[in-house]
Amino acid sequence: MSPIAPLARILVVDDEPDIRNLLRLCLVEVGGYGVDLCTSGPEALARLETDRPDLILMDVMMPGLDGPATLAALRDRGLGTPVIFLTAKVQAPEVAALKAQGALGVIGKPFDPMTLAGEVRALWEAHHG
Repeated sequence: MSPIAPLARILVVDDEPDIRNLLRLCLVEVGGYGVDLCTSGPEALARLETDRPDLILMDVMMPGLDGPATLAALRDRGLGTPVIFLTAKVQAPEVAALKAQGALGVIGKPFDPMTLAGEVRALWEAHHG
């Protein structure tokens, strides 16, 4: 069995400043990850022209270009960066629809700040296992 690829850098995309800051705190302080922040889908797409994080943690509902549309734009550009969505809509059909669009996984909002990094790591490892 080959070793799991390391997860080091995460790009967080969320339009809410408080959520972005909480996510950064959880992922850096609890998970030990490097974290970059974007406020929107278009900002993330622009950043991904030059930067290649290992993973994108992205809100589903954002004004303008929402999470699923941003994911579709990433794939249209040939970028295969894994995406985990954050959303309050975690009913089975909604989660299945996001996964069918290519999401690595879905984490529900509100999330537990102490377990978030572990949830991200578990989804990463399941994807690379």
